[in-house]
Amino acid sequence: MTEIKFNGRGGQGAVIAAQILAKVFFFMGMYPQCFSVFGGERRGAPVASFLRVDEKKIFLKCEIRRPDHVIYMAPDLVDEGEIEATLKPNGLVLINNALTTNEFTGLKKFHLALVDALSVAEEAGLGSTINTAILGAYARAAQTVSMEHLEAAIRDTVPAKIEENIVAARRAYELTRLVS
Repeated sequence: MTEIKFNGRGGQGAVIAAQILAKVFFFMGMYPQCFSVFGGERRGAPVASFLRVDEKKIFLKCEIRRPDHVIYMAPDLVDEGEIEATLKPNGLVLINNALTTNEFTGLKKFHLALVDALSVAEEAGLGSTINTAILGAYARAAQTVSMEHLEAAIRDTVPAKIEENIVAARRAYELTRLVS
């Protein structure tokens, strides 16, 4: 079983990103389970969304405390101490951030990937909603998700600007930097 935690801010699309990725895994013949946790629904408030996926049915119904992968849609939410304490060994950390390696040096013992998903989303005409861009980056970093399945899930889920979202996913895939 693979457990994934998304950390973002209201308006960035963390909840929808987990739902799209769940659909990707479903299209791949796997069993996804997706849920979110957030306080008052307002733009900019911290949001956490979770996804479990396995090749067999998932009966577990509890919070994900030790994820295999963490995705940070807002770099100011990154807490290296929390990552150290909760991420499984050899876990993946994907951060929406400018493509530099000057930050997050303490995370290099994990699989670390950086992408400027905000710039990608803005260039694609999506504003600050970065969910499909971050998923393109995830496809590159995790190497378990095909772009074909991701594009199919975007087409099946996203209600508007479908082509722009696919462009964002493809571009983020290309620009994702695998640091360690």
